[in-house]
Parts: sequence; C-alpha cells; structure tokens
Amino acid sequence: MNPPPPATSEPSQAVTPESLRKEYEAGATVDELVTASGLSYGTVLNRLHDAGTEMRTSWQTRRMRQDPQARQRLAAHLRTLYEQHGKTLAELAAAAGETRRGARRLLIEAGGTVRTTQQTLRVQAAARAAERHKLALSLRSRYESGASVPVLAEESNYSVATVYRLLHAANTRIRPQHSHGPTPPSGSQP
Repeated sequence: MNPPPPATSEPSQAVTPESLRKEYEAGATVDELVTASGLSYGTVLNRLHDAGTEMRTSWQTRRMRQDPQARQRLAAHLRTLYEQHGKTLAELAAAAGETRRGARRLLIEAGGTVRTTQQTLRVQAAARAAERHKLALSLRSRYESGASVPVLAEESNYSVATVYRLLHAANTRIRPQHSHGPTPPSGSQP
C-alpha cells in the first residue's frame, strides 16, 4: 500500500475526485488526467470511482470524440423520447446503447429534467388513456359508418363488451338492437 502523500500544497492535493469526474465526463481519458494531474493511474481511477463516475469503454470515448454533434443529436433525441413520448430511462438506455446512468447524463446534457417514479407512472397512464381515447374515436367512426359491434370486436381483437365500453366512452349513439325472431306479418300488431 502506498503511503499517504505528504501534507503539502502539491498539485495532487488540489485535484479532487469531483474535478477529475468533470474533466472525464467532458471527454478526457484517464491517461490524459494522469498527465495533467501528475497523479498515478491507480490514484486517478480511485478518485474517479470515489466520485461515482461511470467509466466509458475506449470505443465510447472514440465515438464521443469523433463527432460531438452526434452526441448532441443523440441527447436531443433522447430528450424528445423522454418528454414527449413518456419513455423511461431504461428505454432511453436501450435506444442509445448506453446504461441508464449514461442515458440520464445525456438527457440532462440536452436540458431535460429527470422525472420521479410517480411522475413517470402518471405520464404513462396519460399516454395509455390518450391511446384508448383515440381507439374509441376510431371505433365510433367505423360504427357510425355502418360496421356492427361484433365485426369491430373481431377486427380490433377486443371482446364485444370492450367495444361497447369504448363506444360509450366516445359518446356514440348506439343503434337499437334488432329483433332476431321472425318478422311479424304485415297488418298484424305484435
């Protein structure tokens, strides 16, 4: 184990884990941090880990350095998915080929604000309700143009009862049910 550095004002004392993390997240490599700080490779790694830094692979560093605009476009795209489509951090991570933490960082870089779990659940519930309302209006349109409820149920892969519920939710005027018995002869009253 290395002895602790002497209590002097050498540059290594001024290098905090947070400052190393900021430089690393801005795109610096560990080797570059070693050269700039005068610390050993292991010390830089330990300080990065102490600051909770998520380490990149070499290909992620190369990709980030090759095209910073691509990173900005990816971050903006993730923000759109998150804010307008209600995606979760896990879904963003899958879309970006990142970890959840990496996707979170990109979202924040793009100016997004991370939701709480409750906020995410509310956004997803609202999205499902909007989709259900859209389906109800579509069924209403088809019903009013003459399609029967059993046909709508078969086409939409829902039960007849669900189609009726959706039609009622869309304020559809339901046609009277037809009598399935024999037609009464004309002139006679039922």
